[in-house]
Amino acid sequence: MRYENVCLEGFGYTLPELVVTSAELEEWLKPVYERLRLPAGRLELMTGIRERRFWHPGTRASTKSIESAERAIAATQIDRSLIGALVHGSVCRDHLEPATACRVHHELGLRGDCQIFDVSNACLGLLNGLLLVANMIELGQIRAGLVVGTENSRPLVEATVCELNHDMSLTRDRIKLAVASLTIGSGSCAFVLTDRELSQTDNRVLGAAVRANTDFHRLCHSGEDEAGHNMQPLMSTDSEQLMQEGIATGVDTFRDFLGVMEWGVGDISKAFSHQVGSAHRKLMFESLNLSTDLDYATVETLGNTGSVALPISMAQGIENGHLEAGDQVAMLGIGSGINSVMVGVDWQRSLCEQQAEPVPAASVSGDLTE
Repeated sequence: MRYENVCLEGFGYTLPELVVTSAELEEWLKPVYERLRLPAGRLELMTGIRERRFWHPGTRASTKSIESAERAIAATQIDRSLIGALVHGSVCRDHLEPATACRVHHELGLRGDCQIFDVSNACLGLLNGLLLVANMIELGQIRAGLVVGTENSRPLVEATVCELNHDMSLTRDRIKLAVASLTIGSGSCAFVLTDRELSQTDNRVLGAAVRANTDFHRLCHSGEDEAGHNMQPLMSTDSEQLMQEGIATGVDTFRDFLGVMEWGVGDISKAFSHQVGSAHRKLMFESLNLSTDLDYATVETLGNTGSVALPISMAQGIENGHLEAGDQVAMLGIGSGINSVMVGVDWQRSLCEQQAEPVPAASVSGDLTE
């Protein structure tokens, strides 16, 4: 798919205040570590993740999405009366119904004829939202749209720690299925898309490629469908095979992407990827014949923040001068299922707004190992 009239105007994001190191997480897992004689430092060594962040207990996805959306609106100075579509794209949401986008729409004071809905597609929800809004702009149905999402890792990590510490039948092999759950971090990100006439940046979305490889949809899954900030999900993930098949799907998508964009590998100036772990990131870029120097890494300090991982990495990259006028940008998304979305942008001007820097927390929860 190609676009002529769509611009990625700017970003806003919010990070949790509570910082949890991998060393702290291993302390919470002390019962199972001692039972299985697992060495300390194993989690950071395997994943490359030094720390991740948690929201305070009871935090609703919509609350943080509203904050991030307000920051994106402020950064881009978009007249909110021009926003004709709102997509909430994260895995986490407030309820099964209504759509989390409803509360976000209400609190932002967007117009009544704004199209609003949730999109759920594992780690690709926000990129799917980008394409949906871009299509509406390209068709002339709307002039501007907002995509936002918030991931809350705390319930998953807490439930995983409790399960691992209490399952006396657990073996070293079986614990591998839970490692991916321990990499998950929290975060929130929003971005604004506009038509080219309305844009102040001329950051043109040029095209995109998508691919589904659902032969491997069972490699990463939760239990029964759950929603809401009080959920206690558990995940089972074959991390090794998911990485292999995900990268293979990414290679196929990247080939299609280069064809759609009419780019060679050397035409890509900068890239932003879905951040899962350091080994995954390195192997993916090697497989695409791209240098990791083109990417902006956040996984070491944020963990895997799901659907917001790629956009929040892009937002932080913007703040830290990773993008320059004239850069040809590749947004490289891969998610369980397995699905892949890759988007090409001609970058000209950076607009982003964040919250104050998070502060470390000495302790997040005192009862995880009880």
